[in-house]
Amino acid sequence: MVTIFMAVFAVLVLLFVMMGVKIVHQGYRYTLEHFGRFVRVAEPGINFVMPFVTRVGRKINMMEQVVDIPGQEIITKDNAMVAVDGVVFFQVIDAAKAAYEVSDLYSALMALSTTNLRTVMGSMDLDETLSKRDEINARLLAVVDHATEPWGVKITRVELKDIRPPADIVNAMTRQMKAEREKRASILEAEGARASEILRAEGEKQATVLQAEGMKEAAFREAEARERSAQAEAAATKSVSDAIEAGSGQAINYFVAQKYVEALGMFATSPNAKTILFPVEATQLMGTLGGIGELAREVFGDSAARSPAPPKGKREPTASRGAPPALPGVPRVEG
Repeated sequence: MVTIFMAVFAVLVLLFVMMGVKIVHQGYRYTLEHFGRFVRVAEPGINFVMPFVTRVGRKINMMEQVVDIPGQEIITKDNAMVAVDGVVFFQVIDAAKAAYEVSDLYSALMALSTTNLRTVMGSMDLDETLSKRDEINARLLAVVDHATEPWGVKITRVELKDIRPPADIVNAMTRQMKAEREKRASILEAEGARASEILRAEGEKQATVLQAEGMKEAAFREAEARERSAQAEAAATKSVSDAIEAGSGQAINYFVAQKYVEALGMFATSPNAKTILFPVEATQLMGTLGGIGELAREVFGDSAARSPAPPKGKREPTASRGAPPALPGVPRVEG
């Protein structure tokens, strides 16, 4: 009998111990209640509680969690209706507050995020809601995190997944964007044409300036050449005048022969002349060249211009060395 009693007692003690041992998994916290009153939070691992007196109240997930914000239609400040949905990331910091300060944590977070999303986006224009998504997320995060602080919950991130304007507004925005891009293209094209005209005008200006400078330099060179030619002509005329004054008749013959040759050259280069016949004899031309030689001997001396003696057997020209035959139509001037 005693043996049976001891066996029953051992079984009861074993059951009592098993009922008092609570194993808490990592990432969770259990709230322990003593006759329905919260006493403490059980940490991960093995925890012993008094059976029939203390029990586990709530099992709180302490890991970061996510709640979907259901899609909803929101009217913006400029009376445009947009469809918005998003997500909220949160983490329980205080297990006791999350268990006893709010009845349904997930439903409360969803309702709080939805209402504050309407408030934040309802105070902005349509263009701001589309272009300032980061600002919306930051404002919504600040508002929701402040509201959930008494619940022992930390809001880590709030993200808007999609913002969908109505189809007619999307079409209007597309046309506006196309018009804006066409406007920018027209402005850039006009600026390019303006720059091209300016560059062309600058090039023409520089070309005109360079051409004027070239003409100026050419005129200067031509005037200088004419001045030097006049100086040379004056020097030649003075030399001939000095020779005539000294009593030499060959100088005037030289001048007449030079003008005669120049006149022949002008006849030969005339564009209207096809065939020209002149009664010019070779002996007369040779006589003219001889007159030029006589003039050279008188100017530079007989020893410098004297030609070598002709070989024996050859006869000298019959024309006189001092007086070459006169050219046709030109009077001969005797010294």
